Amino acid sequence: MTWTTREGLLFGIYPGSATGDDTGGLARGAPDDPAQVEEALDRLQGRRERPFLVRAYTAFEDSTRAGTAHRTETPADAARYARRGRRLDLVAQYRSASGDVDGYCVFLRELVEQYGAVTGTLQVAEEPNVTGNPTLDGYWPRVAEAIVRGVSAARTRARELGHTHLRIGFNTTPLLGPGASFVSDLASLGGEEFRADLDYVGLDFFPDVFRPVAAPELAPAVEGLLRHHREAVLTPAGLGAVPLHITEHGWPTGPDRSPARQAAVVETVVETVAAQAQALRLSGYTHFALRDADSAHPGLFHQFGLTTDDYTPKPAFETLRGLVERFGAG
Repeated sequence: MTWTTREGLLFGIYPGSATGDDTGGLARGAPDDPAQVEEALDRLQGRRERPFLVRAYTAFEDSTRAGTAHRTETPADAARYARRGRRLDLVAQYRSASGDVDGYCVFLRELVEQYGAVTGTLQVAEEPNVTGNPTLDGYWPRVAEAIVRGVSAARTRARELGHTHLRIGFNTTPLLGPGASFVSDLASLGGEEFRADLDYVGLDFFPDVFRPVAAPELAPAVEGLLRHHREAVLTPAGLGAVPLHITEHGWPTGPDRSPARQAAVVETVVETVAAQAQALRLSGYTHFALRDADSAHPGLFHQFGLTTDDYTPKPAFETLRGLVERFGAG
């Protein structure tokens, strides 16, 4: 699967139920229902064979054994959903307390061998700029080296296996103030080889979730953040031409957070991304998440879904389905 901005946005969604919180824990609820996940993915994707990503997470830890099959942590057995033109958006987290970068590179090569044929994008590490949360990779030692060496290790193995469709990258959360140098620091560490091996850079962002944004100000705020990321983060790092993919975006329902507002936020953010895709080289949009972890729980991290935890659609489900039809690739 190749991609350019002229072909439309590459959409995707995380279909699992588990959600990380801001304390290092996980919000969980009822187990995933694969049949209902499949049905929801079919509806969101729309036309059969339309390019569409299924986001899934796996992790390397010190206990991870080389030479064995590596399961996706969430959703379980994610490869089952890679059909009808869908491919995995596989996130390979780095959570090594010993800083085992060599082991992580082996892990990435094995992921390419195991999942490469059904994977569209392989993300090396998850939110590595975030240092205070053990569910995120910036908490763990030598994460920058793991990204630089990991991207090249995955790229080399993909070439060896002929997986020319496989795009390899990394992501961050918004980089502001002193943190804006994170990508430049990575590029300096990796040099020209690292820049050449990158297919995309991802951005996880959640406007109006952790800091309120008035509805009339949301579109300008989103555009400003995306422009900042292109012009002040990627371009100074020598990555001005590398596609930027929204790897996580969502807005949770709950107390004082209405389903109607969720739908409006999704519509505004995706329309802004689509409008700026050419100018800012925005390659795609992945939504977080398909279903709530626990619809009865009022916590901020339990109701990110486009559906409730029994897969009943919220208004935002149909909103996103329509946006995929309007702006989707293929």
